[in-house]
Amino acid sequence: MPLFGKKDSGKRPKSKDTKELNKQVSIEEKYNLHGLLGTGAFSEVRLAESKDTPGDHFAVKIIDKKALKGKEESLENEIRVLRRLTHPNIVQLLETYEDKAKVYLVMELVTGGELFDRIVEKGSYTEKDASHLIRQILEAVDYMHEQGVVHRDLKPENLLYYSPEDDSKIMISDFGLSKMEDSGIMATACGTPGYVAPEVLAQKPYGKAVDVWSIGVISYILLCGYPPFYDENDANLFAQILKGEFEFDSPYWDEISESAKHFIKNLMCVNVEKRYTCKQALGHPWISGNEASSKNIHGTVSEQLKKNFAKSRWKQAYYAATVIRQMQRMALSSNSSGSADGHSSLNTSTATTATATATDNGNGRNCVKDAEGEANVGAIKQSSSATSAPSLNESPHADIKNHQRISPNCSFSGKAN
Repeated sequence: MPLFGKKDSGKRPKSKDTKELNKQVSIEEKYNLHGLLGTGAFSEVRLAESKDTPGDHFAVKIIDKKALKGKEESLENEIRVLRRLTHPNIVQLLETYEDKAKVYLVMELVTGGELFDRIVEKGSYTEKDASHLIRQILEAVDYMHEQGVVHRDLKPENLLYYSPEDDSKIMISDFGLSKMEDSGIMATACGTPGYVAPEVLAQKPYGKAVDVWSIGVISYILLCGYPPFYDENDANLFAQILKGEFEFDSPYWDEISESAKHFIKNLMCVNVEKRYTCKQALGHPWISGNEASSKNIHGTVSEQLKKNFAKSRWKQAYYAATVIRQMQRMALSSNSSGSADGHSSLNTSTATTATATATDNGNGRNCVKDAEGEANVGAIKQSSSATSAPSLNESPHADIKNHQRISPNCSFSGKAN
């Protein structure tokens, strides 16, 4: 059944888990909807359990049609993009439902937490670890590009661990600003300052290369703990990015291999023609060979991450309490009534450290993303220490503020795409 009464021409993954948007079958017939995980401007996210396979849990994003009125195209775009993508390192849209008042997106439940939080919590961290993370991201984005999709908002907050396990894979989420290349020329300035490519800020037509630039910025941060571009004044920040001005500051980069620096320079190349593609990046010896160092850089990187990317702990604590209460209620209910197949409703050992927030992805929401940032649909983030990060006087970018996300309606944006 077409979304909002319109024909959906998006390509769907050939998966038994992915179904047509269905107005006849109610989501309540297939899932038990449990507690609230988070809210956004147009939506809320709830924990859901499959009725067919009790014990299987998902995140369901519930969008209010009335609140979304006039901005339906944004949601339709996100659904089309997600239906086109089936990759082990991309958070999956499994099913969609619709009734008169709401649209329901059934997503994978990702419980491993955000990228930077996990690095800080590790006891050891090396270039090889960073290389392994970047390889997974490159493989997913390369696949995405082969499918004609440009993410346009790659950043650490959108990189999540699938599970709390030490060997968990990394997942890419939040496709609210993504676009399919076959739907027209991209010229709109959108993304998140600090991660956005020069050609986007220059309001030039752009393509897949903007994602590679963002991966370069992420790679830089993963090796030192602070961003390559920073200024409290956005105009100055944009000027730095447009010129591609960044340094490998001493002492933070003294122990980092020349191969890693060469890799980053080729990803953050202002000249789009010379910038690596994902495939070229995957072939670089720092990714595919043995040139990534095994030296432990955890101390320096984790301290800089805590200093420069500190989050709002009260917000995490609030959502942690919400998720914990909901999961405990589910566990108690399961223990009292019992499941037909003997599975408990939830493993509460995971819930005790979980936090969750929701986001309204897409171009249709407010022009600028909330300065504190929001987590991603389907994500349950592992909370890190509630204590404030120690001050490092030598930090190159002390007390970096969270930059706001640029959406296509912002004042400096180019022509609409």
